Amino acid sequence: MKLLNEANFTFDSRSCNEAFARSAVGSFITYLDPTVSELNDIRTAVSEAVTNCVVHAYQDTIGKIFINIKIWEGGTVTIKIRDKGCGIENIAQAMEPLYTTAPSEERAGLGFAVMQSFSDSVKVRSKPEAGTTVTLTKKLSLRVSNG
Repeated sequence: MKLLNEANFTFDSRSCNEAFARSAVGSFITYLDPTVSELNDIRTAVSEAVTNCVVHAYQDTIGKIFINIKIWEGGTVTIKIRDKGCGIENIAQAMEPLYTTAPSEERAGLGFAVMQSFSDSVKVRSKPEAGTTVTLTKKLSLRVSNG
């Protein structure tokens, strides 16, 4: 696949920046003219990934969240959300619905399940004490040329 466009940005792991990340990713892909459903799917998956960084990766500290978006020929979008936080010890367990490490009972443990339901694929790489990278992939139904 040929890379058509790419963006990178970094921001603090503050919950107020989750809306920024969701909007920035959505804005970057709009020239592909995604359907409202496709746009909402991507924005929701990005929200969940960024929220995981804020809540779990850095816990009670502020760190950096890195996002890389690539648009490939044919309308495939890949979005990498990366942190340099505490990492995930057991990825398979973390991806189980209802599993959470958050001490608060207000967390449902559905972040990865939501990402999976709104993406074509979700890949997670993590190393304890070194951070986590979540790669979301979504194929859009192209209604215009690739820009």
